[in-house]
Amino acid sequence: MHEHAGPAPVGSGTPRGILRSRPERWLFKGIYGLVLASALVAALDVPGEEANPGQDALWVLLTALTSGAAHGYAHVIAQRASGDGTAGPSRLRAVLAEWPLAAAVLPTVAMLFASAAGWWAEETAADTALLCNTVSLFCLGFSAARTAGLGRLASCRAGVLDMLIGLVITAADALIE
Repeated sequence: MHEHAGPAPVGSGTPRGILRSRPERWLFKGIYGLVLASALVAALDVPGEEANPGQDALWVLLTALTSGAAHGYAHVIAQRASGDGTAGPSRLRAVLAEWPLAAAVLPTVAMLFASAAGWWAEETAADTALLCNTVSLFCLGFSAARTAGLGRLASCRAGVLDMLIGLVITAADALIE
């Protein structure tokens, strides 16, 4: 009787659904999505221009979906080009596996749509999105370090390093405005 201890290796041929992908991939794609959302909301919030938070929300969402699709398809092309002969996921599954990237931008999109509904000013929505994304970057960095088996102090340092990305985007936004 063959016993299996632990998760199946990546190239084992065992089906891996979209929701059963490895946590490190969720973390990677989530961090990428948060950085993308922060950079976009900072770039779209231009002082002195007429605010259009609904259109900005659609641009953030469209850019995230397009980035996810491009990233997934790039994996398909890279695997095909490597010629390693292993059966990879279908093109559609590779693209759909990028869902954490798109999911990470949804809070930013929701804040911009709330601004479009008149719940708050676009500048407030953009600033709040930058703050929330920066805090989320810390949380994902901390979580990734804990998943890797690091202690709390080392995990906090990892979270702070990830959070610095958000702080750099926020600082750049403040300097450019």
